[in-house]
Amino acid sequence: MRIAIFSDNFYPELSGITDSITALGKELAKRGHAVQYYAPYYSKRDYERVGLREKDAEFGERIGVTRFWSFPAHAPSGQGRGVIPTPWHWLGAKAFRPDIIHTQLFYGTGLEALIAARLLKIPLVGTNHTAVKAYSQFYPIKQEWFANLLLKYANWYYGKCGFVTAPSRSVLEEMRQFGFKAACRSLSNPIDTETFRPLPNKEWLRKQFGFSEKTIIFASHLSVEKNIDVLIRALPLVRKEIPNAELAIAGKGPSENDLKKLVASLDLADSVKFLGFLNKPSLAEAYNASKAFVIASTAETQSMVTMQAMATGLPIIATNSRALPEYVTKKNGFLVEPEDVRAFAEKIIYLLQRPSVGKKLGENGKKMTQKFSVKEITNEWERIYENVIKSYNHVEADKRRSEP
Repeated sequence: MRIAIFSDNFYPELSGITDSITALGKELAKRGHAVQYYAPYYSKRDYERVGLREKDAEFGERIGVTRFWSFPAHAPSGQGRGVIPTPWHWLGAKAFRPDIIHTQLFYGTGLEALIAARLLKIPLVGTNHTAVKAYSQFYPIKQEWFANLLLKYANWYYGKCGFVTAPSRSVLEEMRQFGFKAACRSLSNPIDTETFRPLPNKEWLRKQFGFSEKTIIFASHLSVEKNIDVLIRALPLVRKEIPNAELAIAGKGPSENDLKKLVASLDLADSVKFLGFLNKPSLAEAYNASKAFVIASTAETQSMVTMQAMATGLPIIATNSRALPEYVTKKNGFLVEPEDVRAFAEKIIYLLQRPSVGKKLGENGKKMTQKFSVKEITNEWERIYENVIKSYNHVEADKRRSEP
């Protein structure tokens, strides 16, 4: 197959969407499919701010990338780009000759996907990665009526697709509340279980990162909806019981300076480590050097970093919000109510004082993530692509037969 993947969010922008679609594309290419990404152009500064180079965006054989002119746009990652749809970009897709288009988001690049599918008369499938209402604080109009309007627009957009997925049921349930009725299912993003796995020499890794034996970790872009301040505020309570407890924070983002100020105000400079951006192998090592993964976000449609941590064998302490309860259960971790600093502290203390419990939860989490490996999820997408193409061609053939 020849597969065109359109996304408003792409490399080098740090996000679960980027991780998901690059992993999918690489596996599809390994299997002999041709993949062409259509995404915004990012400036040299966008690469440099996360320690990457433009040449790092080369993905290998049978994979190409077409970049659309873009402008800076507000996004939680601090790297957002906006694309203005044009009447000629579809010609680039025509030259690629795709059998199917897979759209990831419903903004400018997503509209380009819709235009291309219509003009080229090929099937369109979509994935909705966005918790529309949870991200209302980032919209130009921060009022509920605007978020509702955007959700209705998202429903209209994905209603044009032959099939729709979302990484969690919570996304689809939100869409259905606003009348979405198209064929759809929840389907996990692919998890790189080859990179993210339990590693030997954990003591050596702890020394490499300078972690104590009681270090917990969080990773993601550093922005307000992640509620990282809750984790920082929980640490003093934990240290009353476990003096050598530490918190490691991996990632970059617009909230970093505010978080460092909070750390200083709580006199935690020696106990909170800001690791900056880590590539995937280094992040996997940091997870292996830690005792648990913690996340206080209330805006997750799945949370790739949580799934990656789970794949390394870490127990999880997560917020009981959005998609997280769909993946974090009593078998692999604990759920805490949003912004409950004391509850986070209690669960962290419980795990750090009971290593056998953490080990068991981590083993269960690792087993669960194998169902969502890159190979397993790519198998699912191959089936979806084939079925949608077959159905589309059948409908088109019926239309031609019915024409006078």
